[in-house]
Amino acid sequence: MATYAMGDLQGCFADFQRLIDLIRFDPAQDKLWLVGDIVNRGPDSLPLLRYIKQAGDTILMILGNHDLHLLTVAAGKTKKYSNDTIQPILDAPDREELLHWLRHQKLFHSEGQYAMVHAGLLPSWSISQAKQLAREVENALQQDNSQELFSSMYGNEPDYWQDEWTDYMRLRIIINAMTRMRVCTLEGKMNFTYKGNLQSIPSGYFPWFNVPHRASQDSTIICGHWSALGLHMTDNLIALDTGCVWGGQLTAIRLEDRKVFQLPCAQ
Repeated sequence: MATYAMGDLQGCFADFQRLIDLIRFDPAQDKLWLVGDIVNRGPDSLPLLRYIKQAGDTILMILGNHDLHLLTVAAGKTKKYSNDTIQPILDAPDREELLHWLRHQKLFHSEGQYAMVHAGLLPSWSISQAKQLAREVENALQQDNSQELFSSMYGNEPDYWQDEWTDYMRLRIIINAMTRMRVCTLEGKMNFTYKGNLQSIPSGYFPWFNVPHRASQDSTIICGHWSALGLHMTDNLIALDTGCVWGGQLTAIRLEDRKVFQLPCAQ
């Protein structure tokens, strides 16, 4: 039995299938963790979403910003971007079943020494606090009135955390940190515009995982979202977004021995 973690898929179903074959994934005994951004930008988000849904407990996924974007567009609370590729899902006969299932996926997962989040965790958040905060968002997503969350989800302000934040402002910050953040200050002030590499980060900001004494540093965080970072592994970090949808590679790692599997993508 093995557990594999895999980077951002973004609708690249054929590449996903090739990597599944490469790692010789056995759904009868293996587990697969997906770091979010299952859909959008790639050509085959609909069959990929169906495949993951039908896999049941064999595949554990968390939500990324593109997955939340799909839900927000479907709720009529924002418009599609010109390079979105989610229309086949919106037109699918099983649309409502797929969207209902997607709304019930996790924003954050922790198990043993590992925790998985799409983008990152703010410096002050412990694993236990992050799990609790993610659950607040998950509960809101699963409510019949989840459209209220989608109406308030977008926005870059506030860009820092306070335990006293309430209502949808609080949920927005949790979502932004866990699905959009790449860099922040020592105090946890986030910068959402920076998408570059480690060498060009604006003065005063740090990769979220390099902030000294962050509360989650005793766990190994598995994440994606930052394609310019690429594959980046340290003792307590496994970052897996290697830009498949941009013509890069799709990456999986076997957690038991940290063996890396990669395939060039056809996009």
